[in-house]
Amino acid sequence: MSEFQELVKSFPKTREYVRDFFVYGFKTRNEFKNKSPRTYDNERRRLESWLSPYVRKDHVSGGSNISLAIDSSLLDTNPLFRVWKTKSFTDNDIVLHFLILDLLQEGLPLTAEAITDLLLTKYEALFDIQTVRRKCNAYAKEGLLEKRKDGKAVVFSLSLTLVQWLKSNENMLDALSFYQMSEVFGIIGNELTEQLDCENQTFRVKHSFCVHTLEDEILLKLLDAMNQRLRIRLELKSSKNGNSAASACVPLQILISARTGRRYLCGYMHRRQRFSCFRLDSIKSITPLDSSLEYDDLLNKLKQNRSKLWGVSFQGENGRRLDKLTMTVQVFEPTENYIVERLKREGRGGSVIRIARNVYQYEIEVFDCNEMLPWVRTFIGRILSLTCTSKSVEQRFYRDLQAMYEMYEIPQDISKL
Repeated sequence: MSEFQELVKSFPKTREYVRDFFVYGFKTRNEFKNKSPRTYDNERRRLESWLSPYVRKDHVSGGSNISLAIDSSLLDTNPLFRVWKTKSFTDNDIVLHFLILDLLQEGLPLTAEAITDLLLTKYEALFDIQTVRRKCNAYAKEGLLEKRKDGKAVVFSLSLTLVQWLKSNENMLDALSFYQMSEVFGIIGNELTEQLDCENQTFRVKHSFCVHTLEDEILLKLLDAMNQRLRIRLELKSSKNGNSAASACVPLQILISARTGRRYLCGYMHRRQRFSCFRLDSIKSITPLDSSLEYDDLLNKLKQNRSKLWGVSFQGENGRRLDKLTMTVQVFEPTENYIVERLKREGRGGSVIRIARNVYQYEIEVFDCNEMLPWVRTFIGRILSLTCTSKSVEQRFYRDLQAMYEMYEIPQDISKL
């Protein structure tokens, strides 16, 4: 039987489990249908090891379920950064890591052959030259070492440029502390501050979406494909039913919800000849394809369509391009003029017209009026009428309103409104 290892080889598998516990949560061992009990136990133990201060167990009739209880406003860093720091390694990996860096501490550039000889004479560690050269090249690619030509020889030296610059600019430590809490790829700021033995003593973020660091690997690949103007193939997994699918598109823009913080890839699908959005947390992997020759044209078309986009959906009922929603609200003037200002501020370009004393009409054309309903419901109690060219949206609004009246046992027939 293989021994349990806290470190992992495959980050995508770990990302899926952290999402199950953190995002969805509240599942017992028996509810993880697609995984074996042993796999579940191993992943649970890893999570408890990495994130023990935040793990919560709730005992229920079917066993116990595990979730992560994290109050982002109290954190000085993102605890999920620890997940990135658990990659497995071989014995040679860890030995070479420390010995090579120790050899180069004096600042003298050395060839791979010289490093191999010093490993044997100074540490009595015998390694093949090719193994040492591969490790040095890998570290040069990662930025840990500097690689340059000295005549015909290739020499390696310790890269201290960034560390020295950071130490000479102390204000940058505050910037890095803030960056790791508030921006994408915050793990970079966290790594740099840890290398300098600096802790975030200044900043706290009230509304921080810790779990989004799990998507940063996918986001980096998307941004790289966008910079190279490539088509890509996405492997997707639905968070609702667990079904997998593949889709090809031209990645154009990353959209972030100001309300939920959820991130989406907006791309153009040639097969369907339309724009579409994909949640980043549903993307399992990305495969680069060929270059897109019409990338600039697609960006311009997306820019034009964005003005008619309420959320992230580009298609309304029955494939119709645009739907119109009209809402009439009651506003007692002048004491409630702030309602009118809110309609103008939050209405995303919709028209607001005063049609009578204390009565205003809001009207807008968007791709998918379904996305508007959560915002529309915040005006319940003031809405005099609501109509939409998408009848399913209209019916859904009045049906939900009728259900609310029934829930509170208020006699009311919505059909007469």
